[in-house]
Amino acid sequence: LASILAGLGSVANGAEIAAAFEAALGQGPRLNYTNSDKGITNLHVPSDVIVDASMPALIRNGGKLWGIDGGEDFTLAVIPDSSYAGVYQSTIDDVVENGPLNPATIGSVPNVGLMAQAAEEYGSHDKTFEIQADGRVEVTNSKGEVILEHKVAKGDIWRATQTKDAPVRDWVKLAVSRARATNVPAIFWLDASRAHDAELITKVKRYLADHDTTGLTIEIMAPADATRYSLVRIRRGLDTISVSGNVLRDYLTDLFPILEVGTSAKMLSIVPLLNGGGLFETGAGGSAPKHVQQFLEENYLRWDSLGEFFAIAASLEHLATTTGNSKAKVLADTLDRATGTFLEQDRSPGRKIGTIDNRGSHFYIALYWAQELAGQTEDAAIAASFSALAATLVSAEAKIVEELIAVQGKPVDVGGYYYPNAAKVEAAMRPSATLNQAIDSLGK
Repeated sequence: LASILAGLGSVANGAEIAAAFEAALGQGPRLNYTNSDKGITNLHVPSDVIVDASMPALIRNGGKLWGIDGGEDFTLAVIPDSSYAGVYQSTIDDVVENGPLNPATIGSVPNVGLMAQAAEEYGSHDKTFEIQADGRVEVTNSKGEVILEHKVAKGDIWRATQTKDAPVRDWVKLAVSRARATNVPAIFWLDASRAHDAELITKVKRYLADHDTTGLTIEIMAPADATRYSLVRIRRGLDTISVSGNVLRDYLTDLFPILEVGTSAKMLSIVPLLNGGGLFETGAGGSAPKHVQQFLEENYLRWDSLGEFFAIAASLEHLATTTGNSKAKVLADTLDRATGTFLEQDRSPGRKIGTIDNRGSHFYIALYWAQELAGQTEDAAIAASFSALAATLVSAEAKIVEELIAVQGKPVDVGGYYYPNAAKVEAAMRPSATLNQAIDSLGK
């Protein structure tokens, strides 16, 4: 809708069309607003409302999202089956019947996702094409036989996904390994009535036979059934491993963390890689656009980097384990303890101007980490390297926080959105001269 309205200025009767839209919005059903202050509905910008982030928020909030007046209102969500509507319907049914989940007592649903070698990749990749002419796109096998085809028109964006055998084999191995290591049931979220899932089920059954699954609970369930099974268990305080394809991985690693703690941004995701490496990441829960908007308008970045601190520690731990690097182990252990202090002292960004934002959080994790590094006894050289920095950050804490907060409340220019100017970004993200001097002096 925003794109349509933006283009009406170049249309002869644009004002009349805009007025008709305005009247329709006023006379039609109440809509969910993503920014009621600016009159932005969920129809204006597709990425403002995404299934994986918006649905868990709606469910956790008692079936409510925000209306035109900025207040909460009961909301009807319309989702196609292709977007796993059954998963969300099952979750809603459970909450209606049993009440909200209690974060203090519920279990969790860690995920083993099918991702390696771009398996089931749904983003832009080398199988994405802009169609140059009207016609037909055919996918053929090695014999030249047409497996599937689509009628297309010039200008269409056509995208295919592929899933190779090696990632599926490794995915099954990881699922069995996690089930064995944790003694927790592993559920493959696969629907036999879907053609792609049916092929995966055949492979899963074949490769499960290669592993010792004695004493393990490993099941294959359709997504709606798997949702109900997992919810019954987490209400009892029990964990359940979800083993899913790539899209469901994205959905589930938002759904259960948001139901549990209100966001996926504070949750660590670890993806083992085929050659022994690891991918350590955290989600954004669909929050990035609004955070960037507020940052550009008010020079206040509300993003919470807690999940990133977890990810850095886990990646250092992985490095230490796989290479025997003792210094990496010291860095990992001290960052874990520093993050504990960070949580105890509640140094996450506030929600309004005048409190520390993301930059303040980074100052405090640097302070606590430097203190832990200076105080540990496993590596004297590391302790010596960080002792002066730790002392400086402690003594300058009040001044640094003051400098970080002083820049808030006015617009900031970073030279672009998707491709910002690096120098402008650095200047905006490092506004404390005192902190910059302390950090830049490290190692000199």
